[in-house]
Amino acid sequence: MSEVTQLQLIGLTVVGTGVAILLFIKAQFARVIGFVAIVLGLFSLVALSVPQMASLPPAEEKFDLATVKTPADMAAIGQKIFFSKGQCALCHSIGPSESARCPDLKGIGAKLRKEFIYESLTQPQAYIYLDYRHEGPPKEYPARMPYINKNPIGLSKNEILSVIAFLQQMSGEPVSVSPAELEMPGAAPAAPTKAAESAPMAVAQAH
Repeated sequence: MSEVTQLQLIGLTVVGTGVAILLFIKAQFARVIGFVAIVLGLFSLVALSVPQMASLPPAEEKFDLATVKTPADMAAIGQKIFFSKGQCALCHSIGPSESARCPDLKGIGAKLRKEFIYESLTQPQAYIYLDYRHEGPPKEYPARMPYINKNPIGLSKNEILSVIAFLQQMSGEPVSVSPAELEMPGAAPAAPTKAAESAPMAVAQAH
């Protein structure tokens, strides 16, 4: 016997008890209790008759490297991860929102380099900003950015790069993330480049 069935039987028992009190007991206080028992029992039966749906976490997106040929492919996967496994939309909005718990991400791919975005996702406390607006007083947001590459979210490097590709494409910018940066399954993870080191390294390579 399921728990719902047991609760329904309890509700029927409560209703039956209330009806018996009203039929056979004349004391006013007892009749009031019987009436309350009938009302509460009927409410519980109605509530238990509503179909129950399990609350499940969003389905994880399959990341098949064989299907990733272009940066646009990465952006398409990143969009799915943004709204599902990554849980980004739980706190961030895409467009101004006064109720958002974290900064608006509209145009973020045009404002920040991919190295900085990567660092912000994997080391969110490295640099703290109130928000990304260019005008008006800064706004302090209540939610603290989690480490997106650690539990409970636990995005892989490939998934993070795909999210960055989506943010760049969403901002109308050319996607600077390349499928060549994706790691093959079983390969040793490469150390991410810090945002602060990216500019000196680029200058050194130019020279």
